[in-house]
Amino acid sequence: MKSFEYAAPKTAKEAADMLADTWGKTEILAGGTDLVTSLKQGITAPDRVVSLKNVADLRGVKASSSGARIGAMATLGEVAENKAIQQYFPALATAAKSVGSPQLLAMGTVGGDLCQRPRCWYFRNGLGHPAMQGSASLVREGQNRYHAIFGTDGPALFVSASSLGPALVALGATITVMGPKGKKREIPAASFFQTPKNENERETALKPNEIVTEIALSNKGLKNATYEVRHRQGLDWPYVTATVAFQVKNGVVSDARVVLGHVAAVPWPAAEAAKTLNGSVVDEASAVGCGKAATSGAKPLSDNGYKLQLVKVAVKRAVLAATGG
Repeated sequence: MKSFEYAAPKTAKEAADMLADTWGKTEILAGGTDLVTSLKQGITAPDRVVSLKNVADLRGVKASSSGARIGAMATLGEVAENKAIQQYFPALATAAKSVGSPQLLAMGTVGGDLCQRPRCWYFRNGLGHPAMQGSASLVREGQNRYHAIFGTDGPALFVSASSLGPALVALGATITVMGPKGKKREIPAASFFQTPKNENERETALKPNEIVTEIALSNKGLKNATYEVRHRQGLDWPYVTATVAFQVKNGVVSDARVVLGHVAAVPWPAAEAAKTLNGSVVDEASAVGCGKAATSGAKPLSDNGYKLQLVKVAVKRAVLAATGG
């Protein structure tokens, strides 16, 4: 890999001030589970790597019955093991725990999970987001069994790799980021992820000179759960995930949110599924109906139509799990 300058600031402000205002000039090192691979594969070749390991105020998980504050440098294991997260935000605890590998749980960070680059094999082989060869899309004409089934009208056909993203979107989380001179801004999780329009953009709303500092959740009394479909536990990304969150009053569902993962370039809100669930009583029939509705608008590629059935199953089981079924 290319030689680079290494910086280890002690505050978030110092870290942000060390970042360039152009993507690729500098990179952030959190747990290193994605960046080290990207450096070795030549996906990025920065002039400077800014480590956050010495920034104490980015660490820790504070959660209670009123909500949670999760530092960007908190590990996935810390989130998965936190008792209050398990009680009030089980969808998030499950999403973190399902990463599976002890090494990733111990080293992978919340901020790193949100900002990791696509796992698309075309992207990882240096062919960029659209993976074009002349006017031909390598994804559409090649192997695409792990690629998107939603939002496939455009050129970006990779899937968001974030395990926590769907849960944070469904739970209405807010992500705080810091830029130069300590300037902060808050971004709703639903707006944090984006589909890059060209190679000069990335998969989040972060600017090149900003870092994620914390994630905030308010406890709104939502029943919530995440269900993942995987080939195997540990070291693999899921085929499909589903997170659901909803209110139950007098046995009837309201304020439903259904968000899918690993089916689009961003965590995908299944609006029709949420609409179907609202006003219903949670039982096998309504869960099945919600799962079917979640496939509305899907446009699978040549080899990934199987994901439609996985979406139905994942949503159904997440709905039932949210109410203890």
